[in-house]
Amino acid sequence: MKTIYLKPFLQNGRLEAGCDEAGRGCLAGAVYAAAVILPADFYHPLLNDSKQISEKQRYELRPYIEENAVAYAVAWIDNTEIDKINILNASILAMHRALDKLNTAPDFILIDGNRFKPYKGISYQCIVKGDASYASIAAASVLAKTYRDDYMKELAAEYPYYDWEHNKGYPTRKHRAAIAKYGVTPYHRTSYKLLDEQLELF
Repeated sequence: MKTIYLKPFLQNGRLEAGCDEAGRGCLAGAVYAAAVILPADFYHPLLNDSKQISEKQRYELRPYIEENAVAYAVAWIDNTEIDKINILNASILAMHRALDKLNTAPDFILIDGNRFKPYKGISYQCIVKGDASYASIAAASVLAKTYRDDYMKELAAEYPYYDWEHNKGYPTRKHRAAIAKYGVTPYHRTSYKLLDEQLELF
């Protein structure tokens, strides 16, 4: 197994919170975000961008992150609010809500990606592909992804035709075929293009 070396922090000596989201490109369900503050000596050989490791590895990492983090929190914005304020604003708001829930306030924030809005006057930096560079962002990506996956599996039990237990709401062929056949659910993001064809759904 290739060893991944993630940077422990951007600025030595500051209490940094890494933030990331999961579910931005999905057709259904909430967008989740996590904020994680790690100790400087945090290490786990599997820790990486959640998209680069297996589902089993993500769930192995989650309790380790939660037990060893200085602080962590997970928050979400549901599909109804996403449709009202758009997914970019919803993703940032979910990160703000995760930061709100931290029991230790950071003095610097690292955000995966290139867009953010100021949060309580705390300095921040956006880092493209930050989840593959910084441990705190990678940890946040793992928490956001696993908590969102748990949520989509619950929804799959309620709406079994859409294969959410496997596709987690992403626009797979099977998911789009189910929308075409069965229509939309209360969990679909109606501001998204739900079908490849321009079909009337309502």
